[in-house]
Amino acid sequence: MNYKNIFRVESSEKNLFGKMSTIYSAFDRDGKKVPAKFIPKPLRKEAFDTSQAIAVTTDGGLELVDASLFDTANIVSEDETTSVSSVDVSSEHQEVLNFIHSSYSLKPKALMMNELKWKYLVRSAVRGKNIMMTGPAGCGKTMAAKCCVNALERPDFYFNLGATQDPRATLIGNTHFSQEDGTYFSESAFVKAIQTPNAVILLDELSRAHPDAWNILMTVLDYGQRYLRLDEQDGQKTISVADGVTFVATANIGNEYTSTRVMDKALMDRFTIVEMDVLTEEDENSLLTYMFPNVDSTVISNVAKIASLTRTESNSETARLTSGISTRTTVELCGLLFDGFSLEESSEVTIYPQYDSTGGVDSERTFVKQIVQKFCDDGTTEELFNEEELAEAEENSY
Repeated sequence: MNYKNIFRVESSEKNLFGKMSTIYSAFDRDGKKVPAKFIPKPLRKEAFDTSQAIAVTTDGGLELVDASLFDTANIVSEDETTSVSSVDVSSEHQEVLNFIHSSYSLKPKALMMNELKWKYLVRSAVRGKNIMMTGPAGCGKTMAAKCCVNALERPDFYFNLGATQDPRATLIGNTHFSQEDGTYFSESAFVKAIQTPNAVILLDELSRAHPDAWNILMTVLDYGQRYLRLDEQDGQKTISVADGVTFVATANIGNEYTSTRVMDKALMDRFTIVEMDVLTEEDENSLLTYMFPNVDSTVISNVAKIASLTRTESNSETARLTSGISTRTTVELCGLLFDGFSLEESSEVTIYPQYDSTGGVDSERTFVKQIVQKFCDDGTTEELFNEEELAEAEENSY
């Protein structure tokens, strides 16, 4: 039998994207390694598992043949399969590429994130980048970060820096005293986390963190340093960040987030930014329908419309609302619908409290009630605003 080329397959274990993976590499008779793109991985794996060789037929096809033919087959015109150009990639690199570009199938349906941004997020994590998830409150930043961790199947650690009262204690540790041991230092969970190889460390609400936390993190996040100093004194112990550790932070950035701090530019430069999008009406409807399949589809559609209208209004030049309804709010609202509450009742306890009633009939709350009212008409004569509310609105308007 004549072939244009023939290859044997070997396997090896490599650390790819934070976990050990089996690499199947093909070699020709001269020992030249075949670029991974020329032979699909499933075929290389099957050849290794069945102890066969891979032959290139005269018409350019690939087929599995008996391993003995590797040394005896007649090669009539050696195919250029083993020629390496400037754009060829190694088997290890090809494995990473395959993982990144097929990773969209790992994204949960409940996470509304477009394919490009998901792949960018996964690629950044695979490459050990510091990642900052930004976007409006309630848009899914923390969820996206956790989904990425699950997709990578790596050790993960969670720290809510927005709830940290003592940054030094949270990120470094505390000094304690006991009668048995005297004075001793207890390392924080963060110190243990950064020493875990290939860990993914989620720094939630980084924009709400105390500036002292940012200062401590500076050397940890810097690619040229990657260490944590336990004490400011010269000669004190430093903790090196383990290989493969990825940091994923979430942040709310903008003037509307009054409890957040303006983040230092030097700190921001240490991150790759992944911006979460505000959901469109169609995406919001799809998400809510997926999460609450037993809730009436028309009502869910109305919830998506209400959210879309508030977001559009808040972004207009003559905005009468300072912010739109978040996806977190619409999910909570639909949860109430699922538990038997009406749209009016659900809006009363989830949407209205978010808007200021100051200004009476011209208030944000009155305006958002008018939006909701368009989708709450059940054919009865009951008004959305009762007499007490109308009287109060009139009084506040003077």
